[in-house]
Amino acid sequence: MASKTWNVGVVGYGFSAKTFHLPFLREVPQLKLYAVVQRTPKPEDDAEKDHPGIKSYRTSEEMVKDEGVDVVIITTAPDSHYELAKLALENGKHVVCEKPFVPTSKEANGLVALAQKQNKLLAVYQNRRWDADFVTLSKLVKNGSLGRIAEFETHFDRHRPEEPAADVSKWKNKVIPGGSAIYDLGSHLLDQVVHLFGLPNRVTGFIGSQREVNTSGFEDSFTVLFHYNKGPLVTAKAAVVSPEEEQLRFWVRGDKGSFKKFHLDVQEEQLKSGIKPGDSVYGREPSERYGFLTTIQNGQPVREVTPTVEPPTWTEYYRKLARALAGEGDLPASGAEARDVIRLIELAQESSKQGKTIDV
Repeated sequence: MASKTWNVGVVGYGFSAKTFHLPFLREVPQLKLYAVVQRTPKPEDDAEKDHPGIKSYRTSEEMVKDEGVDVVIITTAPDSHYELAKLALENGKHVVCEKPFVPTSKEANGLVALAQKQNKLLAVYQNRRWDADFVTLSKLVKNGSLGRIAEFETHFDRHRPEEPAADVSKWKNKVIPGGSAIYDLGSHLLDQVVHLFGLPNRVTGFIGSQREVNTSGFEDSFTVLFHYNKGPLVTAKAAVVSPEEEQLRFWVRGDKGSFKKFHLDVQEEQLKSGIKPGDSVYGREPSERYGFLTTIQNGQPVREVTPTVEPPTWTEYYRKLARALAGEGDLPASGAEARDVIRLIELAQESSKQGKTIDV
């Protein structure tokens, strides 16, 4: 019997939708792009022209009334996520929400409860669980190559010390609910940590700006420590003052070995350059970017290059979503899991304001 095809409606037709969602939808036969909400199409930017045969709506309220829509993907700014997800769930749609999920854990709790009441799936787009470097590191942690993990560092550092120019079309440098580096980049880093180690026992946060000129008050940087009673000390960090030739991504130390990795996962870079998920080179990291595994041999540290695994790529997110819709597996990243990450962000903010460590 042929598997069911799920009609997908996408809210928003900007960079997120075009770069991080639509290319991967096309790779999964069970998911069909059915409709797009685009408020103001232009001759050179029109979803209906780019994707002949889809339905084009001007408002989300119109689209969720369409009985043909099974799943709604929300790709707008985070301060709109709660209302749009609530609208879609109330109208009987499954929901995929871009990260950061919502600005507050209270809102997240409300959406998780509503999804349960409506008997609908609520997922959040934590696609970086399928970064090739993170998949490689997870394998080393789980197979015991590093032994008992004592310290785990995860970085998203860049050298951008100048205040970015104001751009009303971009939320990532604006002071809005659910904005700032801790929500934007932190939601990825913290999700990866919790996915690997579970919830920490305590949180210490340092959140603010590293830029000398910061007229908007945008919090562009953070350092968050996760303390585990029976586990590692985790440092999750994003900086905008980091003049390095190669930016550190992971440094993980255990009693049997350590793993050090530079450079970000290649998928976003490739997508921006026009490489597609179905291309043979997509997601495959060049050898000069491989990480280093150091182990103790005959009492001495020995460093070896560790090839990055052949990645499942971010397409795996939507493969898992299709299976979950068919009742054949768990969500790739659930609303409840994303709710926990938002709560940890709130605790890091509280810790930073109070200048003390907070119990989870």
